[in-house]
Amino acid sequence: MKMCIACGMPMTQIADYPRYDISKNYCKLCAKSDGSMKSFDEKLEELTLRYVEEHSMDYQVAKETARIILKKLPAWKRW
Repeated sequence: MKMCIACGMPMTQIADYPRYDISKNYCKLCAKSDGSMKSFDEKLEELTLRYVEEHSMDYQVAKETARIILKKLPAWKRW
């Protein structure tokens, strides 16, 4: 089973891949509409807003939490 390099999501079905392209190592949630991978800044903002909305976190705390989590994933280790 592949794991998304950008968010860690397990990719167990063809529908989990961007544009059903199983050669990609990132999931459909980490892809732009053209199938290319979103940038670190795009993923950081998405995850930050998700934490703010779903966990009622302060924006700055959510952003730092998201940054720490994302930097552990293969796609973002250099960030």
